[in-house]
Amino acid sequence: MMKLKWYYLDMSDINKFPNGVVAELLRDVAAAYQVKNEKNSRFKIIAYQRAADAVEHLSSEIKDMWDEGKLDDIPGVGPSIAEHLNELFKTGKSKHFDEVMEGLPASMFPLMKVQGIGPKRAYNIATNIKISVNDPYGDLEKAINEGKVAELERMGEETQKDILQSLAEIKGRSKRILLPHAETIADEVMAWMKKIPEVKEISPLGSLRRRASTIGDIDLAVATKHGDKVMDHFISYPKKSRILGKGEHSASIVVPGDIQVDLKVQPPEAFGSLLQHFTGSKHHNIALREYSIKKGFSLSEYGIKPTAGKAEERQAKRGDWTGLKTFDTEEKFYNFLGLDWIPPEIRDDAGEIDKAQNHTLPKLIELKDVKGDLQMHSSFDIETSHDVGASSFEELVDKANELGYEYIAVTEHNPSQSGHTMQQITDILKRKKEVVQKLNENYVKKAKGSLKRIFNSLEIDMLPSGKLPVNEEGLATLDFALISIHSSFRLSKKDMTQRILSAFTQPGVQIFAHPTGRLLNRREGAEIDWDQIFDYALKNNKWIEINADSNRLDLPDFLVHEAVKLGVKLTFGTDAHHKDGMDAMPNAVNVARRGWAEKKDIVNTRSLEDFEAML
Repeated sequence: MMKLKWYYLDMSDINKFPNGVVAELLRDVAAAYQVKNEKNSRFKIIAYQRAADAVEHLSSEIKDMWDEGKLDDIPGVGPSIAEHLNELFKTGKSKHFDEVMEGLPASMFPLMKVQGIGPKRAYNIATNIKISVNDPYGDLEKAINEGKVAELERMGEETQKDILQSLAEIKGRSKRILLPHAETIADEVMAWMKKIPEVKEISPLGSLRRRASTIGDIDLAVATKHGDKVMDHFISYPKKSRILGKGEHSASIVVPGDIQVDLKVQPPEAFGSLLQHFTGSKHHNIALREYSIKKGFSLSEYGIKPTAGKAEERQAKRGDWTGLKTFDTEEKFYNFLGLDWIPPEIRDDAGEIDKAQNHTLPKLIELKDVKGDLQMHSSFDIETSHDVGASSFEELVDKANELGYEYIAVTEHNPSQSGHTMQQITDILKRKKEVVQKLNENYVKKAKGSLKRIFNSLEIDMLPSGKLPVNEEGLATLDFALISIHSSFRLSKKDMTQRILSAFTQPGVQIFAHPTGRLLNRREGAEIDWDQIFDYALKNNKWIEINADSNRLDLPDFLVHEAVKLGVKLTFGTDAHHKDGMDAMPNAVNVARRGWAEKKDIVNTRSLEDFEAML
């Protein structure tokens, strides 16, 4: 058993250590450095936060990489952190991590999961109020109801009220995993299933196939004539934690992280029916069933058959069918009903059935349509207060060429306002402009790849007032600017909306980045009047970002749909803090497709020439 996180992590079986837990541990080490505020701790904090992000987004389990001696291959995990992780995996504890945590109350760490409680505030609460590690949220709620939190230094009634609201949100969350994590698990299971020839075809089902931002259980479908053998192979999956059951047409296992994986089988000739039935959504299937009943058909996972009355009518007609009709593809299933095939991402009973009947479904955007990435963070020393990138400009250029992009925008966070005068901020931005210009004149041209231009941009934190911590002279150094919310998430809807509109009016501001400010499974989005924001964007040629970071996927799909209907233009940005983060672009495409977006709706599907014209 490990000393560090004993209050909720059982380290006795290190083999079941999922990436999310390791990432959380690294973030807690960073938090410990923040609280202790030792000399040079800023660089250590950034290093551990960067390593946590890298581990969380790995496509393989970090323990497997350690087994293969490849910890040093993880981007963002430096030699020092890799050494401490090596000791952790080998012995179940790390002497260094123990030393960093020494003297800090264990109960402060779970408190940091509550929106509005950072490391120092968590330390303040845990050292002044009795918070147990067994029920930290219950104890915190009790302390708030007794008014104890408001009495603490730099807290007050308003802060206490916000924390109570965040606690309610945590209680209301279901246990769901992020889409990329679910994809990784599903891909590994499907690779295992494909090892036997009896698996003729395999596909995800449910919310995973619809590309929802978070996933519950992982459902898979297999086309086979040998169901028993396929399910026996499935329950023998080497990475399973336990077997839940096996029936005639389905089986279930649990994999590390307590994630359930279900498998369903059908003969190849009925595979299309199975796919349609279990892809959903529930609302789509109900609407499709009602549509089919009017036509005299009954739908199931096995196929389509006439309803009772219609079957009798058909029986009286020689040569007509009365039994079950099966379909080997979804296309044939939908076509039989007089519908075009409906992409899984838009099966939400939002008018897609009518459009499929009228042959007016949108031609949804595809990854191949994307010509550039409009948010990423380099290692350029812009002296920001947080989230420094790990890759150089040159590395980002090389990655962009690898992805076939025509242009990218480097969008470091604005220099720290607390550590600089406005003139110093402007001087830093002028220096960055010169560096980017030289890169365009030299490195980009010499690389002779697809990339034609780097745009010099900046992600600027909106102050609560709507003002920006960069003046007009600084803004003038940029090709365009992004604005985003990184603080004061609890403003009223009216004040938050005015904050955004005020920031949007500043010269050179073009994109509203990760606009709701949500963090999936961790923080709800801000209250915003989207009618006003979309109206302003439409009338003033401003753009709204779909952020590809798997923790954000922001603008959410339902708001993307509203924006698309109005004609608001959207952008894609990976928000990469390492060159490999640029591989996250499919996440943005998934969100856009779920929001019915076509190529024309996304700004960075334009060629460089057309994009420059839009600017």
